[in-house]
Amino acid sequence: MSTRPGLFTPIRVGALVLPNRIVMSPMTRIRAGAGCVPTESMVRYYSQRASAGLIITEGTHPSPMGRGYTFPPGLHSDEQAAGWRKVTDAVHAAGGRIFVQLMHAGRVSHSSLLPEHALPIAPSAIAVSGEVHTFEGKQSFETPRPLSTDEIPIVIDEYQRAAELSITAGFDGVELHAATGYLPNQFQVTGSNRRTDEYGGSLEARTRFTLEVIEALCGVRGADRVGIKIGPGFTVNDTFDDNPAETYTYLARRLNPLGLAYLHVGYDSGYGRGTAPPFNSIDLIRSVFTGTLIAVGGFNKATGDAAVSAGRADLVAYGRPFISNPDLVDRFRLDAPLNIPDGQTFYGGGDHGYTDYPTLSEQGRH
Repeated sequence: MSTRPGLFTPIRVGALVLPNRIVMSPMTRIRAGAGCVPTESMVRYYSQRASAGLIITEGTHPSPMGRGYTFPPGLHSDEQAAGWRKVTDAVHAAGGRIFVQLMHAGRVSHSSLLPEHALPIAPSAIAVSGEVHTFEGKQSFETPRPLSTDEIPIVIDEYQRAAELSITAGFDGVELHAATGYLPNQFQVTGSNRRTDEYGGSLEARTRFTLEVIEALCGVRGADRVGIKIGPGFTVNDTFDDNPAETYTYLARRLNPLGLAYLHVGYDSGYGRGTAPPFNSIDLIRSVFTGTLIAVGGFNKATGDAAVSAGRADLVAYGRPFISNPDLVDRFRLDAPLNIPDGQTFYGGGDHGYTDYPTLSEQGRH
C-alpha cells in the first residue's frame, strides 16, 4: 500500500490540523456592502465551501488607503470585524477553517476609491499601465504618491491593527497578499521600486517591507497562524523585475526561519493580463523553502493529487472550481462532474453566480 500523501491526506498547517489538502484560493468577488462590510450573502458563500481543508478569503484591505476595488471587504473597522465574525462563525459551525487574506492595493487603485480622493500610495511614483474599475467606470491608473520613509511604519501598523481585528472577527489566521502587484510586491520588484533608502535598491532593502509586515502579523497572531502568498515572475499589474528568480528565492530563504503556517506560491495570470516567467515558480520556491507550501495555478484533481504525492507541494489551492462547486471536495472524492463557472458573474452583482451553484445532492447525484 502506498504511503505517499494525496489531496485527502490530513495535514498539520501551523496551529491547525486540516482534514484534507484542498485549499479554497482567495478570489476577488466584489460583493461587500456599505462601508466594505461583509454581507449575509458572503456568509452563505463561504460557509457553503467549508469542506475545504482551508478557506482563504478574498483580498481584504487593512486600511482605507489599501482599497483597490468598488465593493471589496475591509478589516479596519469594528463594523467590518463584526461582519466577518458572522462569516467565520458560519464556516466554523459547518466544520471549516478560514484565514483572511490582507491585501493592500497600493498603486493598483484610484483616487476616487480612497479617502478624500487622495492619490494611491506606492514605493515609487510609477504608474501601472492600463485601467482600473471605479464607480465612474474604467479610468486610467494614476501616478501614485511615493511613501516617505517615516510613513512606512504607519502602514505596517495598519496591517498589525488588521491582524488584531482578525482575532475579533474569529479568523483562524491571516495571509499576507504579497503577489500580483499589490503593495508588498511593489516593494519587492525592481520595476516598481526605485527607492534609495533602506526600502529600495538591494535585495535586502526591497524585501524589507514584506518581512516587516510579516513580523508585525506574527507578533499579533503567532507565526503558526500566518501565511504569505507570492507569485514569482508573473507580471500582472506591471510587477516587472530584473531577476525574478533571484528576488523570490531570496525572499523565500528569508521566510524559512520564521516558522510560518505556510507559503502560498504559484501563479495568477490575471486572466490574460501580464506574462508568465521562464521558470516553474512552484518548483523554484520548493527548492529553497523548507516549510509548508501551498501551490496554486490551474490544477485539476489529478494534477493536484500528483503534485502532493510527488512532494512538489503540501497542499493545492483551487480558484474557479470552488466558485461553481461549493461541494468541490465531495466532487473530487467521488470523481463527479464539475459545474462550469459563469465568468459573467465573477465580479460584483447579486447571489446569482455566487451562492446559487448546486451541490451534488441538489442535483440528485450521490
